[in-house]
Amino acid sequence: MDVQKIREDYPILNTGIVYLDSASTSLTPEPVLEKMLEYYREYRANVGRGLYKLSQRATEELEEARKKIAGFINAKPEEMILVRNTTEGINTVSLGLSWEKGDNVVTTVTEHHSNYMVWLRVAQRFGVELRILWPDSRGVVPLAEVEKKVDDRTKLVSIAQVSNVLGTKLPVEEFSRIAHDHGAYMLVDGAQSVPHLQVDVRRLGCDFLAFSGHKMCGPTGSGGLFIREEVMEEVEPLLLGGGAIVDVDTASYRLEEKARRFEAGTPAVGEAIGLGAAADYLKKIGLEKIEAHERNLTLRIYEALKAIPRLRVHGPEPEWKVGITCFNIGNLNPHDVALFLDSVADVEVRSGLLCAHPLMREVLKEPQGAVRVSTYLYNTQQDVERFISAVEEIAHAFNSKEKGGTVKRG
Repeated sequence: MDVQKIREDYPILNTGIVYLDSASTSLTPEPVLEKMLEYYREYRANVGRGLYKLSQRATEELEEARKKIAGFINAKPEEMILVRNTTEGINTVSLGLSWEKGDNVVTTVTEHHSNYMVWLRVAQRFGVELRILWPDSRGVVPLAEVEKKVDDRTKLVSIAQVSNVLGTKLPVEEFSRIAHDHGAYMLVDGAQSVPHLQVDVRRLGCDFLAFSGHKMCGPTGSGGLFIREEVMEEVEPLLLGGGAIVDVDTASYRLEEKARRFEAGTPAVGEAIGLGAAADYLKKIGLEKIEAHERNLTLRIYEALKAIPRLRVHGPEPEWKVGITCFNIGNLNPHDVALFLDSVADVEVRSGLLCAHPLMREVLKEPQGAVRVSTYLYNTQQDVERFISAVEEIAHAFNSKEKGGTVKRG
C-alpha cells in the first residue's frame, strides 16, 4: 500500500499535523469531496420527486450509491437503509421492534453509549430485562457467558464487533449463532469494524448492522443500516412521511417496500453519494491492505507504550484488535496528556471517557477516562514515532517529578 500516494488525497495533512483520532472521525479524501461537489454543481435536485432530468439523475446517483454502500458489506441494495450515522441506525431498530414484558436484551458493558443507552430506554419503557455481559481485562467476552445470558426469552443480542475503547474484535459469528439458536435477533454495531475490516453480513449471520460514513472516509451525516430482507417488515419505521409511502388516504397509509419505507423525508443526497464514493475509494485500496497496515502501526505503538514505566496500556495484544490503543500515565489527567501532545508535538488524539462510561469506570477503573490513539490508512511510521517520542517525554517528566527530580520540557 502506497501510503505517501494516499496522503496526497488529504490536503489537511500538509499542515504538519499527526492525526491519530480516526476512531472518532476519519479524514475525507479529495475523490469523495469531488463526487459530492459534482452533485451540488451538476444535478442538484431532490430525489424520487420529479420527472425532469436533474431529479432523474440525482435519483439514479443516489440508488447507485446505495448499491455501492450495500456491496461494501455484502448486502443487497434493498436491505441498505441510508441513515445519518450508527446511532440513528441502532435507534431505528430499538424503537422499531415490537417489545413485550418478559423479553430480554443482551449486550455488553464495553459498548459505546449509542449501543447501551438505547437498551436502557427499552428496558424502562417496555418493561424489558437488560442483561449485561462482562468482559475480561482484554475486553473479550467469553462465549460461555453469552450462552448463559441468552435464552428463549431473549428478543435481541446487540454487540459492537470492535470496541471503540479497546479495539477488541469479538467473534460476532458465534454470537449470531447463539442468538438464532434461541430465536433472537442479532444486531452488530459496526462503527469501528466496517471502516477497517472486510465485513460480510452474510458471514456474520446478523439481522441488523449499523455503521457511520464519517468513520470510513465519507462525509458527516451519512451512514448505513443493514436490515436482513427476511425481517424487514418486523421493524416499524422510526419516521413516517413523504418518500416512504406508496399511498395515503384519509384513514390509512401503505408504506414503500424494503429500505425506502425507512427513509421518510428528503434524504441527505450529497452525503449518501459521498458515502458511496468512500466505499469505492476504500475498496480500490483494499480492506485487507488497510488492515495489515494498521496492524503494523498498532504493534509498534503497543510495544513502545508497554516499555514505558508507569504507563498502563488497556486492552488486548495487537493481534486481537484493530488500530485502537488506550492508555494512562500514572495519575495524570488524560486530557492534560492529550493537550500536551497537541500543543507541543501537533499530535491529535482523543481523551476522556470516550462515550463508554460504564466500561471506563466499572471495568478499567479509570474514572477520568484514558487517552486513545487510533490509526488509519493515511498514517505513517513517522506519525507513530512522533507520537511515541512525545508520550515518552510526558512519561519521563511525570516520573522525574514523582521522584523529586527536575522537570524540563523539550
